Amino acid sequence: MTTTNDAPARPAWTGRQASLEAVLAFAWDNDAFTSSDVMPAVGLTRSTTIEAIDDLIAWGLVRELPNARAVDDYRRGRPARRFELREDAGLIVGVDAGRLHLSATVADLRGTPLASVAHETGALTPSDVDDPAEAGSRRAAVQAVIDEALHQAGGARSDVFAVCVGVPAPVDRAGRSPLHRNAFWRRMNPELAEMLSTWAPAVRIENDASLAAVAEGAVGAARGCDDFVALLAGERLGAGVVLDGRLVRGAHGGAGEAKALDRVEGVGRADGVGHWIARWTREAIETGEIPPEHPLALTAPDELSARDVLSLAGTGDPSVEAIVERAGALLARVAGVFASFFDPQVIVIAGAVAAGIHPVIDAARVLLPAEVDLPAPQLLASTLGAGVVTTGAVAAALETARATVLPLAAERAGA
Repeated sequence: MTTTNDAPARPAWTGRQASLEAVLAFAWDNDAFTSSDVMPAVGLTRSTTIEAIDDLIAWGLVRELPNARAVDDYRRGRPARRFELREDAGLIVGVDAGRLHLSATVADLRGTPLASVAHETGALTPSDVDDPAEAGSRRAAVQAVIDEALHQAGGARSDVFAVCVGVPAPVDRAGRSPLHRNAFWRRMNPELAEMLSTWAPAVRIENDASLAAVAEGAVGAARGCDDFVALLAGERLGAGVVLDGRLVRGAHGGAGEAKALDRVEGVGRADGVGHWIARWTREAIETGEIPPEHPLALTAPDELSARDVLSLAGTGDPSVEAIVERAGALLARVAGVFASFFDPQVIVIAGAVAAGIHPVIDAARVLLPAEVDLPAPQLLASTLGAGVVTTGAVAAALETARATVLPLAAERAGA
């Protein structure tokens, strides 16, 4: 079993094993191919390439396709053998184990989702601190949502090559969370790596904002960017940091923790932009700044969300515009702090709040240059929605699977 929060270092293989790894990597990055396609890309001879392909076929990772004559693409000479990665050779699992929700997505070896399951969970109370039963319950809930998603995908635990779980806590390179003064972090990550490693070949536990960064870099707004921050800005602030193309964690996984914002003038707490928009709106309703007949005042206070407010932005409503401007100032100050610490090229506002955050970003862009001495980073809204953490977890699980699947497939094939 492998438990790691970095893509495992590729083994120092030589000879045949190194050839297998090179050919498999090519297959993973391409669609149908021939041995002639592979050779110049990986620097192998024809015989070595064909031998590696045949081994990968025997191990169930590559399949042979009909040759060129069979698909009417043959003109003259001997038709070339054609191959492709067997994306159905195994499964990967990505999980968002949030404070109030659990979701799991099962995907094939191309990262294509096959099934997804989501459940709301109850909020933890102070009486749950250090409760062993609670830890066992959370582990069981994470396992249950994975098993449910596997069942919907028509798979089983034995089909899984890698699992990645995102949690709202710092996570170190071993997949563990540090002791917090109220035990919250370990309540969110109660030895999940150890539990999952009892059956999954490779397990990766990450901070949820870090997985948002993985998602944004893989398929989102930061694709192609080597220096960026993904900022989860809904109810709480959290940041995933990528510098020089690598996810940054720190000694205890706390590189993107926002506790320092408690001491930043104009911020004061690590609550998210979405939280503040809803709170300021409720306060404005209570004080009469937003009149009783206003659509927002007719919404139950406990149901009022930032999305309700932002849906009215741009209508000329002075009450809403004032809240948007205030949120923009807050976002500019928060972005300025992260920009000063990490010097990113881009800061992506991610999570469910991103769907309507554009007016706030527009306001923040005007103010951000005054918050930094370095060139201001570009502020972008994520397009990945509330599932950004699960998307990142699938991408991270796929990265881990690519680095660990070859010896596992060989072992399963008895090679």
